[in-house]
Amino acid sequence: MGCAAGPAAPPDPVRPSDTFRREVTPFPVLDENGTPYAHPFLGGLDVPRPQFADPDGDGDPDLFIQERTDQLMFFENVGTAAEPRFVWRTDRWLDLAVGEWSRFYDMDGDGDLDLLAESPFSYIRYFRNDGSPTSPRYVAAADTLRESTGRPVFSDRQNIPNLTDIDCDGRVDLFLGRVDGTVSRFEEGARAPDGVPVFDLVTERFEDIEIVAAIAVPGGMGADGMALGSQGAPEASQPGGTDGWPVRRAMAWPASPSGARGTALHGANSMVFADVDDDGDQDFFWGDFFEPGLLWIENLGSCQRPDLRAMPQPVPADELIATSGYNAAAIHDLDGDGDQDLLIGVLGGAFNPNTTAAENLIYHERLPSGLVTRRTARFLDGIDVGSESTVTLGDLDGDGDLDMLLGSKLDPQTLNAARLYLFENVGTRNAPSYLLSDTLAVAETYHLAPSLADLDADGDLDLVLGTWNQDVRYLRNEGSETDARFQAVGEEPLADLPRGSHSTPALGDLDGDGDLDLLVGESSGEINLFMNAGTPQDPRYELVTERLGGIDVGRRSAPALVDLDADGDLDLLVGSEDGGAAVFLNTGTPQEPTFAAEDSLAVPLPAYATPVLADVDGDGDLDVVAGGLGGGVVFFRNTRTR
Repeated sequence: MGCAAGPAAPPDPVRPSDTFRREVTPFPVLDENGTPYAHPFLGGLDVPRPQFADPDGDGDPDLFIQERTDQLMFFENVGTAAEPRFVWRTDRWLDLAVGEWSRFYDMDGDGDLDLLAESPFSYIRYFRNDGSPTSPRYVAAADTLRESTGRPVFSDRQNIPNLTDIDCDGRVDLFLGRVDGTVSRFEEGARAPDGVPVFDLVTERFEDIEIVAAIAVPGGMGADGMALGSQGAPEASQPGGTDGWPVRRAMAWPASPSGARGTALHGANSMVFADVDDDGDQDFFWGDFFEPGLLWIENLGSCQRPDLRAMPQPVPADELIATSGYNAAAIHDLDGDGDQDLLIGVLGGAFNPNTTAAENLIYHERLPSGLVTRRTARFLDGIDVGSESTVTLGDLDGDGDLDMLLGSKLDPQTLNAARLYLFENVGTRNAPSYLLSDTLAVAETYHLAPSLADLDADGDLDLVLGTWNQDVRYLRNEGSETDARFQAVGEEPLADLPRGSHSTPALGDLDGDGDLDLLVGESSGEINLFMNAGTPQDPRYELVTERLGGIDVGRRSAPALVDLDADGDLDLLVGSEDGGAAVFLNTGTPQEPTFAAEDSLAVPLPAYATPVLADVDGDGDLDVVAGGLGGGVVFFRNTRTR
């Protein structure tokens, strides 16, 4: 991140009284086809765990997404049950600490939704809704559910359980997937004196389900010598299902007296129950770390006498569902046509999660035929370049407003290198509107961290590029201030980290001599200082220290230089792997800086935050823009009253 060109007059400094408001749709952003994103500054998604619930009791499904530990994102349905329109409301719904997973269910039968969530580590926390069906108020009623013996119910934290009344007896059944591919069933028993439900173990091998995966290479042979299809699924011949759709084993092996077939794998899993065939009983859906699709076990029994001993098969679809694995499903009628549609959050399993880093919330509509068809892989569409994005701002076309340049970890389409994505401001300085106008392949390496600055003093913005493998590169603008065209300068890097990786540059004049010096963040969390021993037209950088001011933000430091307090010198803002932004004010002079830690900027930035302060909306104060782990961009508007 570097000096951002833009407004003629510098924006006001950040004041202690300034507050910043998260906005997901602050102004229009269009994709490369000119289509507006519905959620442009959502920040991207990497491991979305979706579920639908109606906590406000208005009769339509709202959407909850868990992307990060202890945080539940809430998208209110402001449309209807038949034509939903989801609007982001918060990243931390009711500030509930939900661990690694959460599930809504009416646990106490009072007509409102309670909540179960992971209690570190691998127990089940119970949040009782002491509000109402239309105005929830959650109370942590138990840090862990218990069996009637008093023993805590243990739930592997990497597995996502579920609840239903599987046998229609009016008692809640709790199902826990195990890492060996089996399913444990617990049923609600008597209640404890405090009203918390107590569960009794019914079986550790529910319906003898045991879903594991044969070691598979697409197009090759499985561990037991069976030929594999293009998806890596065994091409074993099985009779057709009850709907006539052919059954394949799809890397799933039920328990059998003969034991495992060859070498088998098991791991993280997710499950959900839903009556998708409208026969009055609950069918079973399973997503597994080693399963590229989603498995379905049809309930061949009844509500009172469930029978889930059928062979697991892929979800019936017009095209075989194939992702990077570990798929978490939410099933709901999203279009009001009376059947159950499918939303899959791809958490990323055994099949290279990089391929689904940007397209990982997949909506399948159910057709009249009973098959599902894929409608979009970006159900909450927004800026998302994969994972670990780095953002910088600057006027690249000379029209007086700020354009946006976004670097990625890896191009999920090609997987051979990272890319830069240019979002041109096609609006104005005061009313921005962004268009994805170009994708730049500027370096065959990973983790591109761009910074814009006039490095040769010719009046246009050049590109300084951090990379995964230590070096910082210089790409001169061989175009003009109205038409940027970047060209690598020489064979040698502009600077090279003496140790560490993930170089993240920021430029500014730190000694008052009229040229640009260089700070470089890195994997260790410290800051490298390179002083310009050359000239404003021909920079030459020499390492002064690997540990500027003793600063250490933990891991993955991402510095930005800006005069935060308007005293005429450059202060330092640093993002990190843990998120947030640490502030270090220059208590020295413009010629001899000394950085002293202040309170961190009160902005809840994501993990791997790469923050920039700039007057994005042209109102004279500094806003916050940042990339992060999700591969998108977040925006916080400075809400100062002028």
